[in-house]
Amino acid sequence: MKIGILSDTHDNLSNLIAVLEALRESGINTLIHCGDLTNPELIYRFKGFRLIYTFGNIDYSTGAIQKQVQKIGKDNFAGMVFRGTIGGVPLAATHSHIEGQVMALVREKRSRWIFHGHTHRKRDEVIHGTRVINPGALGGLYRDHRSYCIVDLDTEDVKFIEI
Repeated sequence: MKIGILSDTHDNLSNLIAVLEALRESGINTLIHCGDLTNPELIYRFKGFRLIYTFGNIDYSTGAIQKQVQKIGKDNFAGMVFRGTIGGVPLAATHSHIEGQVMALVREKRSRWIFHGHTHRKRDEVIHGTRVINPGALGGLYRDHRSYCIVDLDTEDVKFIEI
């Protein structure tokens, strides 16, 4: 099962539209957004996807974001940390602006994958047997090229895509 991983959109509507269009064309229907979309009004763009959304440090309207996420799909999630399974694979997601959050999730040893954002830098690292992925950023302060990733949970292939 392939899923899309996004983070740190920071209201960059053109990048968000391009990425969502590419993911739809790829047949991907489950997305994890690791925070800092910033504008709850952009959530409707995710309609048609199963969306797991973790709040970032610039997501000031968490209540509005949560309401919009639930409005577009009953199986969606919006919160600080997601712990669950997708396609039978245990995983977790967070924005990672809370110091030590990623390592706390690693130490739980409950997830095969942990997805996070915040740093705007791509990351693909195995820590104590857990694969830790940061897809990079779609907007915000320039750190690396703008990117997102597609993760195949069956083959464990990770493909970073620059936009």
